[in-house]
Amino acid sequence: MAILPQKRLFCWEEIENLGDLERLALVLKYLPDEDLMRMLEKERGKGRDDYPIRAVWNSLLAGVVYEHASIESLRRELLRNAQLRQLCGFDVVRGEQAVPPACAYTRFLKNLFAHAELVDATLDRLVEELRKELGDFGKVLAADGKAIRTHGRPRGKDWKSLSADGRRDTEADFGRKTYRRKREDGTTYEEAVKWFGYKLHLVVEATYELPVAYEVTKASESELTEGKKLVAAMAEKHPSLLGRCEALTADRGFDDGKWISELWDKHGIRPVIDIRNLWKDGEETKLVPGTRNVVYDYAGRVYCYCPKTGERRQMAYGGFEKDRGTLKYRCPAAHYGLECAGRERCAVAQAVRIALKEDRRVFTPVARSSYAWKTLYKKRTAVERVNGRLDVSFGFERHFIRGLKKMKVRMGLALVVMLSMALGRVREKRKERMRSLVRAA
Repeated sequence: MAILPQKRLFCWEEIENLGDLERLALVLKYLPDEDLMRMLEKERGKGRDDYPIRAVWNSLLAGVVYEHASIESLRRELLRNAQLRQLCGFDVVRGEQAVPPACAYTRFLKNLFAHAELVDATLDRLVEELRKELGDFGKVLAADGKAIRTHGRPRGKDWKSLSADGRRDTEADFGRKTYRRKREDGTTYEEAVKWFGYKLHLVVEATYELPVAYEVTKASESELTEGKKLVAAMAEKHPSLLGRCEALTADRGFDDGKWISELWDKHGIRPVIDIRNLWKDGEETKLVPGTRNVVYDYAGRVYCYCPKTGERRQMAYGGFEKDRGTLKYRCPAAHYGLECAGRERCAVAQAVRIALKEDRRVFTPVARSSYAWKTLYKKRTAVERVNGRLDVSFGFERHFIRGLKKMKVRMGLALVVMLSMALGRVREKRKERMRSLVRAA
């Protein structure tokens, strides 16, 4: 917490409960921002201190907590709410005169943008604190990208060549993402979304629905490339957390054989990533090496053909054999007690083993056809819920942000507020409310 010594005429807490201000008090109490405060105070030096660094910082956090879309909206609330001014650390004796003008916030934000790495360091410390508090924090991770529209707009076909004038956003570009939707009758279709702005690349703890790593880039940047970078950075910053991770789930935008192999071979993380059909020439199945009547499709489903009738049945998944690096599939007749006319002549006998190296995209340590894969893949929606909170509770659906640095710092502030509020609820013995961003502590 950015603690600020101040004069007090009286204590608001003695008159009434903090009410909704408890959310901000929770953030201020558990946010490890001392390094950032000391750096900003060191740069200010012995100059005028009409608007203390820590009070201005705390007020910016209040703007994030209470969903103020602009500095002017925040200033109006500070001018109106004396209790909020006191909680932020402004001098109560000065009253409304203690509220900084817009130009003071502009200067402060300019300095803050220059130290964006300290905001990221604060997020990393919060992640480590949560790892220590929660024994299962990080067991399942989920990754995804999110479109963020800029408040600026491109101007005509030559928008890339336009110089910045405070209204245009020359750092943004166009992004496109395809979503697979489902109709009421159960059929699926694809919908393409195009936007001008940026993209948030996010890795989330899937059980508690909390962010653990992020990056903000131009909208055109690849989700897969940035996802690889985030996991590599986590291996350096949070080795204990990544060592605890058992599975990482993501949509088909992260479908890449090399990365799937790296997650398992290098980090011991089971990849649970949706797959695209990249087979050419309309090929539906491939023969399993060493067999005559066992095939598999691009989605990892394994089938056997009866040698007498030619009837095809899906084989039963028998588990992953880590020491062999193989997936075991059992004869459906033997496993389910079915009648098979050609069982005596079948070369499969009881089971067949398929090595992961047969196709690292198709065959993973969690078989794609298994119930466990489907259960783990459902946890990917944790990223979507975090994205929804960023839009609704932190104002990224409607905002006034232009520029990559501003967007990254503003996103960092939202994520550290989310994490510090969760950490506070855990330490205040209110773990069941750690996802809540609007209820008082």
